[in-house]
Parts: sequence; C-alpha cells; structure tokens
Amino acid sequence: MDSQKKKAITWLSLGHLINDSYTGFINPIMPFIAAKLGITMAIATVVLSISNIFSSLLQPIFGFFADNMLKRVFIFWGLIMTSIFIPLTPLAPNVYVLILFIILGSLGSSFYHPQSTGFVNKFAGTDDDGARKMGVFISMGSIGYALGPLIAAAVTQYFDMHRMPVTSIMGLTLASFMFVCVPKLSDMYPKPEYKKFKESFVTILSNSTMNLLMILSMMKVLITTSCCTLLPFLWKNEMHYSPIYIGVALFLFVLAGGVGSLTSRNIEVRYGTKNLLYFSMIITLPMIVLFHLTYQHHPIISLVTFVIIGYTTMLAQPVTMVLGQKLLPQFKSIVAGFMNGFAWGVIAICLSLIGLCAQKFGITNVLMFLSVLPVITSYIIKYIPDELTD
Repeated sequence: MDSQKKKAITWLSLGHLINDSYTGFINPIMPFIAAKLGITMAIATVVLSISNIFSSLLQPIFGFFADNMLKRVFIFWGLIMTSIFIPLTPLAPNVYVLILFIILGSLGSSFYHPQSTGFVNKFAGTDDDGARKMGVFISMGSIGYALGPLIAAAVTQYFDMHRMPVTSIMGLTLASFMFVCVPKLSDMYPKPEYKKFKESFVTILSNSTMNLLMILSMMKVLITTSCCTLLPFLWKNEMHYSPIYIGVALFLFVLAGGVGSLTSRNIEVRYGTKNLLYFSMIITLPMIVLFHLTYQHHPIISLVTFVIIGYTTMLAQPVTMVLGQKLLPQFKSIVAGFMNGFAWGVIAICLSLIGLCAQKFGITNVLMFLSVLPVITSYIIKYIPDELTD
C-alpha cells in the first residue's frame, strides 16, 4: 500500500472520529435540553429517534450514489453539516427548531459514513491487513462517539451548554485538511460501471445471507442505542447524577466499544468468526441483569458492567461489515450504508416505542426485556455460510 493511500485512510479515520464525536453530543445533554424545553422522556426519545433516522436510515441511499461516483462531495459536506448543526441544538428555543437542527446535523452524518467507508475499503483492500484497517476506521468512529458525550458534558457543566457551537471549529478545520489530503478516487481508479438504483437494492435485500448479517447488526444496535438513550434519563432523574458523570459513563461505554472493534479481528482469528458472533450476542443478557441488580446500591459495579456491555456489543461490528462487503464486493458503499446506517435507522423507528415503554414500565425493566432478543436471534448465526467466515 503506497503512502498516499495510507495518508488518506488516516485522514478518513480522523474524520470518522470527529464526525461521530458530534453525534455523541446529543444523548448526554438531551435530559437537560428536555428540562429546558419542558418535554417528557417519551417526547425526547421521539426527537432522538428522528436523529437516528436521518443519520442512519438514509445511509444506503447515499451509499448507492457513493458507489456510482468517485468524487468526495459527501465526505466534506457531511462533516461540515454535522459540525455546524449538532452543536446548535442547545440553542433551540423550542422543540421544532431542535428537530430542525438535529435533522440537518444528522443528514451530514448520513452523508459522511457510506462514502468514507467505501473509500477506506477501496484504499485498504479486503485481505487481513485491509480488515484491520477497516477495524481501525470503525474504532475511530466509536472513539469519537465516546469523546462526544465527554466534550458535551464538560461544556454543559463547566461553561454552559449554550457555548456548544464553539466546538464547530474542530470539524470545520478537519474538513479543510481532508479536502487537501484525501485524493479523488477518479485520480486513482477507473470510473465504476453504473449500477441501477432498483437493481442494486433488490440484489442486496434478496440475498439471504446479507439479511442475516443485517439482523445481527440490528441486535447490536438495539442494545447500544437503548442504553445510550435511556440511561442518561435514569442517571439524571432517578440518581440525580451530574452532566459530567453521565458524559464520563457514556465516554467509557463507547470507548470500550471502540476497543471492541479494534480487537475483534484478533479475537476472530483466534476463536473463529461464528464463536465471536455468538459471544457478542449472548453475553448482553447477563450483563444487563447485573446492571439492574447493582445500579442503585453498587454504582461502581454497575458502571463497570455498563462498560463491559459497550465492549461486547461492538465486537461484532467490524466482522459483520467485512463479511457483508466480502459477500457483495460490487456494492461496498451500499453495504456499508446498510450495516452502519440502515440497522440504526430501523431501530430508531422503534426507539419512540421503547421510550414510551421505559416511561411506563421502568428503564432497566425494558432493557432486560430487550437484551433477550439478541440471545434469541443468535440462532441464525449457524446459517451464515462457512465459506464466508473461513
């Protein structure tokens, strides 16, 4: 791999870190924005659902355009939009403006992910070294998503959340550097054969193995999203913890997820792909039960348990991504859109109902119920073809 490709992967990974740090702003400060605007947890989860829908569900569509063009337009404008609009959310005077800021910022994230993932896959290749570089790229996003709550919580507690727009500087600066340092694919590769929209999506959605991989991705997203959305309300409203505690807890959770993504390849090589997937799906249930039993009287144990959940749920993400792109290499960016985005978007549609149930039945009770679902769906792992996982 030449130095230009290595440099491009580095900048795209840094962009992933910064982009996802902005998307990580929302969860820790949403209870405080909700209190400021006078909205309930159920309404707040609807707002967060909208955020996830626009940042995730549309990614396969943008992935289609990314696969049919070699330009970098989505990468730069995506990062710029996220950098500007997400930090503006604490300034929203009402819930409607809040939703507008979240939609525009989330669209930016939806622009960035499929094209940047497609670029990294193109530069890195699909061998073992390429898989590790994809793991690094994904883990940088997880680390950014971990830093986001820490940054947002620190600004909220020590400066006031209305100072959040100052953080736009880091994303806008990085976008400028990426414009210079990330080459156009058109300068390095021939123009791809144009793929028709309908045929592309029919090919992907009619592939039974791809559907299995997407279900596994959805189960991982279900636990991650539910924990990161609901537990800040538990900590603020029931435990009366400070913004910085909430930010640190989410930071550790997602940082552990980044470590999980980074180490997944080594664990996969040692123990096998399917064994890693089984472990990642099944371990969540006992961990959620332990959190439920300890969060009121043993906060240290519950925090450690929460961090372990972050690590184990993210172990499978790079694996399912690489398997999907290996299965359908002609649709790398669209596959990335489905794995990164569509799974999050589908769960986001359910998030409003999850929030309503959590308000009625209790947050930890709902999380325990949800953690049963990955255990049940782990049965489908046996149907992933062995030739794909070898």
